[in-house]
Amino acid sequence: MKIAALIFDKITVLDIVGPIEVLSWVPGSEIVWVGKEKGPIRAAPTGLALTVERTLDEVPSADILIIPGGPGVRLLLKDEKVLDWVRKIHATTTWTTSVCTGSLLLGAAELLKGLEATTHWNAAATLESFGAKYREQRVIPQGKIVTSAGVSSGIDMALWLVGKIAGDDAAKEAQLCIEYDPQPPYDAGAPSKAGPVVTEKARATVKDIVAKTLVGT
Repeated sequence: MKIAALIFDKITVLDIVGPIEVLSWVPGSEIVWVGKEKGPIRAAPTGLALTVERTLDEVPSADILIIPGGPGVRLLLKDEKVLDWVRKIHATTTWTTSVCTGSLLLGAAELLKGLEATTHWNAAATLESFGAKYREQRVIPQGKIVTSAGVSSGIDMALWLVGKIAGDDAAKEAQLCIEYDPQPPYDAGAPSKAGPVVTEKARATVKDIVAKTLVGT
């Protein structure tokens, strides 16, 4: 099972390593780190380096496509080479997935028109500008397209996929192997739970981080 992990500068690292960690527990899984150019990319804001091992042209097909989000995804929304690759590889996949603002790339590739989808809550309006119907949910499957909400929800999405691919017991085993048993000290992981004051503070923080990350690009 070939899993194409699209990576690029200024991604949010948990968006991709979370689901990859889960899916790597499926026997026979092959992770392919793909991007525009071979070599290191830097996640934002952590600065962690990941390595592109194959170019877009070298990966024409995959069983699963994972598109992460992060500030850098906005630099790809009008990149025709990337958008064309997303459309072409989508035609070959069993599952096309996104985490966080990675769904904006699916939207820009015109793959979400008329579909329910999710993304990071702060990007909901942008997602809808591509014709998708935003829903505040952790994971939304629509046919073979599966979108997940902000950052940590990629783990939920990957466990859902394991269940579909290998069965419920395999998904439960993967969940236990990574000891994914979230019990956060606060219940503010979505705007509807956090309330307006915290949400607006968080919105300002996200805006500031994105602006600082993309300065000069």
